[in-house]
Amino acid sequence: MAGIHITDMEAAINFWRERAPSPDGLSLAAPLRALAEVYALMVYFHETEADESTLPTTAHAAWLAWFDSTPDTPCIAICSTSQGDAVCKGCGRTFDEVQRWTEMSPGEKRASWRRITLEGNSWRFNRYAERALESSER
Repeated sequence: MAGIHITDMEAAINFWRERAPSPDGLSLAAPLRALAEVYALMVYFHETEADESTLPTTAHAAWLAWFDSTPDTPCIAICSTSQGDAVCKGCGRTFDEVQRWTEMSPGEKRASWRRITLEGNSWRFNRYAERALESSER
Protein backbone atom coordinates (compact mmCIF):
# COMPACT_ATOMS: atom_id res chain seq x y z
CA MET A 1 0.00 0.00 0.00
CA ALA A 2 0.98 3.58 -0.50
CA GLY A 3 1.88 6.11 2.11
CA ILE A 4 -0.44 8.98 2.97
CA HIS A 5 1.60 12.18 2.97
CA ILE A 6 1.45 14.44 5.99
CA THR A 7 0.02 17.27 3.86
CA ASP A 8 -2.94 15.05 2.97
CA MET A 9 -3.39 14.26 6.66
CA GLU A 10 -3.43 18.02 7.38
CA ALA A 11 -5.98 18.56 4.61
CA ALA A 12 -8.19 15.81 6.04
CA ILE A 13 -7.94 17.35 9.51
CA ASN A 14 -8.96 20.75 8.15
CA PHE A 15 -11.82 19.11 6.23
CA TRP A 16 -13.15 17.64 9.48
CA ARG A 17 -12.52 20.83 11.48
CA GLU A 18 -14.94 22.61 9.14
CA ARG A 19 -17.55 19.85 9.25
CA ALA A 20 -17.40 18.96 12.92
CA PRO A 21 -16.17 21.96 14.90
CA SER A 22 -15.52 21.60 18.60
CA PRO A 23 -18.64 22.53 20.56
CA ASP A 24 -16.62 23.72 23.55
CA GLY A 25 -13.18 24.53 22.16
CA LEU A 26 -11.68 21.48 23.88
CA SER A 27 -13.28 18.29 22.61
CA LEU A 28 -12.86 16.85 19.13
CA ALA A 29 -15.26 14.82 17.01
CA ALA A 30 -14.22 11.16 16.71
CA PRO A 31 -12.97 11.39 13.08
CA LEU A 32 -10.95 14.49 13.85
CA ARG A 33 -9.48 12.96 17.01
CA ALA A 34 -8.47 9.82 15.10
CA LEU A 35 -6.72 11.85 12.39
CA ALA A 36 -5.07 14.12 14.98
CA GLU A 37 -3.62 11.11 16.79
CA VAL A 38 -2.02 9.80 13.60
CA TYR A 39 -0.79 13.28 12.71
CA ALA A 40 0.75 13.74 16.18
CA LEU A 41 2.62 10.44 15.85
CA MET A 42 3.87 11.43 12.40
CA VAL A 43 5.20 14.70 13.77
CA TYR A 44 6.69 13.08 16.88
CA PHE A 45 8.53 10.43 14.85
CA HIS A 46 9.47 12.86 12.05
CA GLU A 47 7.57 10.81 9.46
CA THR A 48 6.29 12.39 6.26
CA GLU A 49 4.04 9.46 5.37
CA ALA A 50 1.69 7.08 7.18
CA ASP A 51 1.10 3.62 5.73
CA GLU A 52 -2.41 3.53 4.27
CA SER A 53 -2.89 -0.12 5.18
CA THR A 54 -2.01 0.27 8.87
CA LEU A 55 -4.04 3.37 9.74
CA PRO A 56 -6.48 2.83 12.60
CA THR A 57 -9.96 2.10 11.25
CA THR A 58 -11.51 5.38 12.40
CA ALA A 59 -8.61 7.44 11.03
CA HIS A 60 -8.72 5.59 7.71
CA ALA A 61 -12.48 6.13 7.39
CA ALA A 62 -12.07 9.84 8.20
CA TRP A 63 -9.23 10.17 5.68
CA LEU A 64 -11.32 8.39 3.03
CA ALA A 65 -14.21 10.82 3.64
CA TRP A 66 -11.81 13.68 2.87
CA PHE A 67 -10.37 11.78 -0.12
CA ASP A 68 -13.89 11.35 -1.53
CA SER A 69 -14.25 15.14 -1.51
CA THR A 70 -11.24 15.60 -3.81
CA PRO A 71 -11.22 15.29 -7.62
CA ASP A 72 -10.85 11.64 -8.59
CA THR A 73 -8.50 12.03 -11.50
CA PRO A 74 -6.04 14.65 -12.71
CA CYS A 75 -7.15 14.00 -16.30
CA ILE A 76 -8.02 17.09 -18.35
CA ALA A 77 -9.11 15.06 -21.42
CA ILE A 78 -5.90 15.68 -23.36
CA CYS A 79 -4.12 12.33 -23.15
CA SER A 80 -0.78 12.00 -24.88
CA THR A 81 -0.06 8.52 -23.47
CA SER A 82 -2.53 7.21 -26.07
CA GLN A 83 -0.14 8.71 -28.65
CA GLY A 84 2.84 6.85 -27.18
CA ASP A 85 4.21 9.31 -24.60
CA ALA A 86 5.58 7.73 -21.41
CA VAL A 87 4.20 10.67 -19.41
CA CYS A 88 0.96 12.41 -20.33
CA LYS A 89 1.48 16.01 -21.38
CA GLY A 90 -2.06 16.84 -20.25
CA CYS A 91 -2.15 15.55 -16.67
CA GLY A 92 1.43 14.49 -15.91
CA ARG A 93 0.66 10.87 -15.03
CA THR A 94 2.86 8.07 -16.32
CA PHE A 95 1.47 5.58 -18.82
CA ASP A 96 1.28 3.01 -16.01
CA GLU A 97 -0.63 5.41 -13.75
CA VAL A 98 -3.13 6.19 -16.51
CA GLN A 99 -3.64 2.48 -17.24
CA ARG A 100 -3.94 1.38 -13.59
CA TRP A 101 -5.86 4.39 -12.23
CA THR A 102 -9.11 2.54 -11.57
CA GLU A 103 -7.23 -0.24 -9.70
CA MET A 104 -5.08 2.09 -7.59
CA SER A 105 -5.78 2.57 -3.89
CA PRO A 106 -6.70 6.04 -2.64
CA GLY A 107 -3.19 6.38 -1.19
CA GLU A 108 -1.58 5.47 -4.51
CA LYS A 109 -3.78 7.99 -6.31
CA ARG A 110 -2.85 10.73 -3.83
CA ALA A 111 0.85 9.87 -4.28
CA SER A 112 0.42 10.41 -8.04
CA TRP A 113 -1.47 13.66 -7.43
CA ARG A 114 1.32 14.84 -5.12
CA ARG A 115 4.06 14.03 -7.63
CA ILE A 116 2.37 15.74 -10.58
CA THR A 117 1.49 18.77 -8.43
CA LEU A 118 5.07 19.14 -7.21
CA GLU A 119 6.42 18.77 -10.75
CA GLY A 120 3.80 21.21 -12.03
CA ASN A 121 4.93 20.93 -15.63
CA SER A 122 1.96 19.26 -17.28
CA TRP A 123 -0.58 21.24 -19.26
CA ARG A 124 -2.97 20.84 -16.31
CA PHE A 125 -0.82 23.40 -14.48
CA ASN A 126 -0.08 25.84 -17.28
CA ARG A 127 -1.77 25.91 -20.69
CA TYR A 128 -5.03 24.32 -19.64
CA ALA A 129 -5.25 25.29 -15.98
CA GLU A 130 -8.75 26.65 -16.51
CA ARG A 131 -9.87 23.33 -18.03
CA ALA A 132 -8.47 21.47 -15.03
CA LEU A 133 -10.39 23.79 -12.72
CA GLU A 134 -13.61 23.17 -14.64
CA SER A 135 -13.17 19.40 -14.58
CA SER A 136 -12.50 19.37 -10.81
CA GLU A 137 -15.71 21.34 -10.19
CA ARG A 138 -17.84 18.64 -11.84
